[in-house]
Amino acid sequence: MAKILITGGTGLVGSRLTALLTERNHEVRILSRNPKAGNEFKWDVSKNFVDDKALDTIDFIIHLAGAGIADKRWSDERKKVIIDSRVETANLLYRKIKAQNISLKGFIAASGSNYYGAKTSDKIFEEKNDVGIDFLGAVCQKWEAAANQFKELGIPVTILRTGIVLSKEGGALEKMKTPIISPLGSGKQYMSWIHIDDLCAAYIKAVEEDFTGIYNTVSPEYHTSISFSKILAKAVKRPYLPIAVPGFLLKLAFGELAVILLEGSRLSSKKIEKKGFVFKYSNLKDALENL
Repeated sequence: MAKILITGGTGLVGSRLTALLTERNHEVRILSRNPKAGNEFKWDVSKNFVDDKALDTIDFIIHLAGAGIADKRWSDERKKVIIDSRVETANLLYRKIKAQNISLKGFIAASGSNYYGAKTSDKIFEEKNDVGIDFLGAVCQKWEAAANQFKELGIPVTILRTGIVLSKEGGALEKMKTPIISPLGSGKQYMSWIHIDDLCAAYIKAVEEDFTGIYNTVSPEYHTSISFSKILAKAVKRPYLPIAVPGFLLKLAFGELAVILLEGSRLSSKKIEKKGFVFKYSNLKDALENL
């Protein structure tokens, strides 16, 4: 049994992960700005505060905290919130772990599949490939740098570059279930996705096994906006309209944020599979039918 502290523990992934870790007899603590449950502890980045009881004898930190990339238009202020909610929270934990000389068994952090940039190309990106030269690439680079500083304390670091998380509890999938389902923009952009239980299984593997390093945590099955939309429409029994939503309308509605809807590349999952990770839902049809 491990004692695990989770940031972002009440979010989509954090809630499911907490339940699965608890089922496996791990002790889970959650950092929250407004703690309510018995396993929730207060933290406040603006005041450099973390409840010491949250850190007492912990083995792992799983860092999921971060403002939603697609929740609001990307104003300069919003961009700062997106970065700071990921980076400054990790920096706060680093300072506390260092000051209290806590010997963690691992720091496990989320990152994004858009590390390589929001772009559509023929390339299949591997973990060794360069960071993208756009906003999302910069976000992921700073996010990962904040996690990697724990190595300076001799703490193993695991980073999971994650695509669209499919869950029946909400998130991106719920927004995709429009009355009529259509592809977006060119329809040729790739959509990196993963079933929430597969993602949680990767985090559990990082706790229970020797599983450090950086991994693309996306399903091995590739889909474009067109093929994804067709399968989704069939799974949720809604009409599919092959006429794509024009890119200029999405740009008008969402501004710069629209790039995450209109661009997307394929990511290789070979590295994580070579570490013995087996996707339960490697097939989009099966994943959606489960949800």
